[in-house]
Amino acid sequence: MNALAGTLPIGTAAGLVLGDEPATTCYLPEHRAFLRWLAADSEDDLFAEAERLLADPVTPWEDCGPWETDGPAVLMDSVTAGAELGVEYPAGGKPEQAYVEIEKGRFTVRAIHTKGEAAWVGLVRLIPEAA
Repeated sequence: MNALAGTLPIGTAAGLVLGDEPATTCYLPEHRAFLRWLAADSEDDLFAEAERLLADPVTPWEDCGPWETDGPAVLMDSVTAGAELGVEYPAGGKPEQAYVEIEKGRFTVRAIHTKGEAAWVGLVRLIPEAA
């Protein structure tokens, strides 16, 4: 996937895929945004750059299309098959995953990758669509 974000079919639903490159990712529920650590010396620098971008009304977001979800999601590495979540590896350990509290609904997905002075940040934001 060359886009910053997009959707892929999963059965009768669609999964949101954060594209471009692997990156440590967390969810910022107060902004309905996934924050991706592309390059930063500290978490403080990363979060400060994210807050700056989210607060700036002229941030040049890329439209990545719609996504509909029936509620909470699982953040996981795309190389892990969904059926493998929670299953122990032969050598021990389990695939990393994080539950993300997202409300049921239809969203417009917008994304940006920036190279700020102190941090390179990726953001994927979920904008609720009007009913």
